[in-house]
Amino acid sequence: MRFLRFDDGGLPRFGRLEDGVVTPLDAAPWAGGRDAGEARPYETLVLLPPVPPGGKILCIGRNYLAHVKELGNEVPAEPLVFLKPSTSLLAHGGTVLLPPESERVDFEGELALVIGRRARRVGREAYAEVVFGVTPALDISARDLQKKDGQWWRAKGFDTFCPCGPVIESGVNASDLSLRTFLDGEAKQDGRTSRMIFDLPTLVSWVSQAMTLEPGDLLLTGTPEGVGPLAAGQLLELEIEGLARLSVRVEQEA
Repeated sequence: MRFLRFDDGGLPRFGRLEDGVVTPLDAAPWAGGRDAGEARPYETLVLLPPVPPGGKILCIGRNYLAHVKELGNEVPAEPLVFLKPSTSLLAHGGTVLLPPESERVDFEGELALVIGRRARRVGREAYAEVVFGVTPALDISARDLQKKDGQWWRAKGFDTFCPCGPVIESGVNASDLSLRTFLDGEAKQDGRTSRMIFDLPTLVSWVSQAMTLEPGDLLLTGTPEGVGPLAAGQLLELEIEGLARLSVRVEQEA
């Protein structure tokens, strides 16, 4: 099933998408939200990021071997985890802003897991219980600042640097999905989630050893090879097999 968030007269609302029609829910789908309100056409809605702000955005770096090699990095012996702030969230149809502090901002297309229940120190076998669904996400990265700062908080954390959505798909086996990133219609990344160094159950278990996962948290699972720079005026799109395509524009921040 597909779920999303939208602006309902100035208030954020969850909805269930089916056959081009969105039925509002009275709570988050992972909290048992039920139909509550008049259905409306999907194309008339103003979409919001599919998870609410305030949760954690955990990200996995260097999780595809070819991507590790293209950046000249060492293959990690264990998952490399970093955080993005919730203020970096951007909805489908939004605009990525290139900050004046950076001369090189890259795209990284990724599969993101949406956490559905509280979890602490769980094993790999708990994956299906912990993960509610999946959604496309882009880890926008100021590459020059990433190298300059050492810490990645700024390079990965600018406002608009985590586009995701438009929908969360539940009940999907995401272990072997195609993932393609397009820039102005040209394919730049073409990978499969089966090529991850650390698979999805391993990632969920690993991060839960250090911090409690909460419903609505996002876990970005790494990017395949083919990352590259962005420029103002471009259209950036991410297509993951079986999911709705994520599309954003790119502009220079004033």
